[in-house]
Amino acid sequence: MQNHIFVGLILLISGNLFSALYDVSIKWLPAETSAADFLLLRQILSVLMLTPLWLWMGRPAAQRLKVHLFRANIGVLGALCLVMGLMVLPLATVSSLFYSAPLMIMLLGYLFLKEKINPGQWMCATLGFIGILIILRPGEMSIAGLLVLFSALTFAINQLALKKLSSDEHPIMPLMMYNLLGIPLVMTLSLINGFSGFSWPMLWVAFASNVFLLLYHWLCVLAYRKAQASDIAIAEYTGLLFIVFFGWLWFDEWLDSLTWLGAGLVVLPSLLLPPIKRLLRHRRLSAATSG
Repeated sequence: MQNHIFVGLILLISGNLFSALYDVSIKWLPAETSAADFLLLRQILSVLMLTPLWLWMGRPAAQRLKVHLFRANIGVLGALCLVMGLMVLPLATVSSLFYSAPLMIMLLGYLFLKEKINPGQWMCATLGFIGILIILRPGEMSIAGLLVLFSALTFAINQLALKKLSSDEHPIMPLMMYNLLGIPLVMTLSLINGFSGFSWPMLWVAFASNVFLLLYHWLCVLAYRKAQASDIAIAEYTGLLFIVFFGWLWFDEWLDSLTWLGAGLVVLPSLLLPPIKRLLRHRRLSAATSG
């Protein structure tokens, strides 16, 4: 293995460790915590933590505020649903459902961006959908599971919306605007829910979750600068392994056989999508060369 690919893999695996710790940190919230109150505190802390970086980088300006506003508000709804799901469901169940996001990105790209989907990709999407049904089990479907699925959908929408941002905008601005412009909506939701104030345990969890999330983003940026996405993308799924381990170690959680099957059907198609794309691209290039 080439050195830069090995370094990229280590960085990405480390990033996914912190991503898993972010999910774990939500489990540390006191049982009576309001998800909206916690999210409000987390958004405010995020802006306060990012502001020194923004100042140090020369106060870059945001572009296309409408896109930022859309991403921030749809992101608030998704983050709220994810927090609510994490407070109720086992960590591995939440993570398995959330890994449906790459399949949703593919389908949304087909519906709204007119991106082409080949038969292999349709097969992967179908398997992923079957996996989601197995995890949710319609006969005993929980609201929390649907909330996590909706959160994955908002994540997919946000990822596609990134394509509408200016390519020369400073990388810190999508993260800053995502947190800053979402504050009015989450504050409104918190007030509607009957704002109950902040507590020290909530403050520490919000701070820890932000640190984990920022480290995840930072390590991902470093990883994808070291190596091509196609060479290291498989490491993204180490996050699920970390989640299963932490759930077992700290919360005595374990997946039953059906949920393992559903998780496999969700995750494996996403793993297969990149090689399918590369294979088809290689075939097209070979056909064009021979022709």
